[in-house]
Amino acid sequence: MDTFTQILYQIVFSTKNRGKTLTKEGYPPFCAYVWGILKNKKCHLYRIGGVEDHIHLVLSVHPSVAVADLVKDIKLSSSAFIKENAVFPHFRGWQEGYGAFTYSIAAKDALIEYVKNQEQHHKGTLFKDELKGLLQEHQVTFEEKYLD
Repeated sequence: MDTFTQILYQIVFSTKNRGKTLTKEGYPPFCAYVWGILKNKKCHLYRIGGVEDHIHLVLSVHPSVAVADLVKDIKLSSSAFIKENAVFPHFRGWQEGYGAFTYSIAAKDALIEYVKNQEQHHKGTLFKDELKGLLQEHQVTFEEKYLD
């Protein structure tokens, strides 16, 4: 028998000190680079998006890939790519930690739309509040002091 999985994730992480360093102009090459990382790891990227201080990934993770290792690889590789190619000139790195949330495949289209509309969403919502909402929605225990 083969291995069959369908695990839909939303992975979220922010820039170091929540610096507003991710510019619209830099997103296309950055997104293409991250897509390549995921493709090489046999993961399927449905959508990547974000605003100046954080990104969201909607993806299916290959069963041989540990999410913690995947996020670590994305952060390390993309940091080097960003700096070497001056994709985001004021970028100083990624903040430690991340959020990883699972969804049923039935939620995929709504989740993709949510990530597509990050710019509009963040006209009225701070990343900290968005993250807090995700943690509460997914019943993840957390301490406020670790959201900064």
